[in-house]
Amino acid sequence: MSFVFPPAERAALPIAGTDGLFPVRRVYCVGRNYAAHGIEMGGDPSREPPFFFMKPADALQPVPADRVAEHPYPPMTENYHFEIEMVVALKSGGRDIPVEKALDCVFGYAVGIDMTRRDLQDEAKQMRRPWELAKGADNGGPLGPLHPVSQVGHPDKGEIVLEVDGTVRQNGDLKEMIWSVAEQISYLSRYFEVMPGDVIFSGTPAGVGAVSRGETMTARIAGLGEIRLLVV
Repeated sequence: MSFVFPPAERAALPIAGTDGLFPVRRVYCVGRNYAAHGIEMGGDPSREPPFFFMKPADALQPVPADRVAEHPYPPMTENYHFEIEMVVALKSGGRDIPVEKALDCVFGYAVGIDMTRRDLQDEAKQMRRPWELAKGADNGGPLGPLHPVSQVGHPDKGEIVLEVDGTVRQNGDLKEMIWSVAEQISYLSRYFEVMPGDVIFSGTPAGVGAVSRGETMTARIAGLGEIRLLVV
């Protein structure tokens, strides 16, 4: 059996300090996982269970840690928002994974930004439609190199910050997550068989907002470095 045309290359992420690549299978994103962000988006995070949406794997934009990358402003939006997040990459998986064993599945962590066409998301919410047009834009998931657990452990506290042209727009701490990384993995595994190559955007702190062409975003997380993107 042969393909009728050459298949697209599999999405892959660089690994810090090596020439290796991490092959991506699925991209899950948890919503409203910091209380202040949940409130600013109109929710009540003290009572809401975690919820997830997905991005296409090929919407990820690997960003080198040593230079400013260009990030294309997508079409069909006039309100393009940043949401800094710690990204979790899995090396193993399964179904119904206990919370106490969930971190054994993690390969490493990275700095990521969940870019969102907010006007399209707001419209979708009002019309009770899916979010794919808002969350799945080409290059809508920029993220830096993966840092293996063997080097950074499992970050559960420390600053998570996003600046636009040097002005702090988001400033939180990983310890403010409502649902821990282990809990996210365990919860997801009740609905899907999570597998090696899956990545999870683990939620964003308060302060999300719009970015325009010509502005530079700098996203950093304690212990995971930073990424910089010029919106073009």
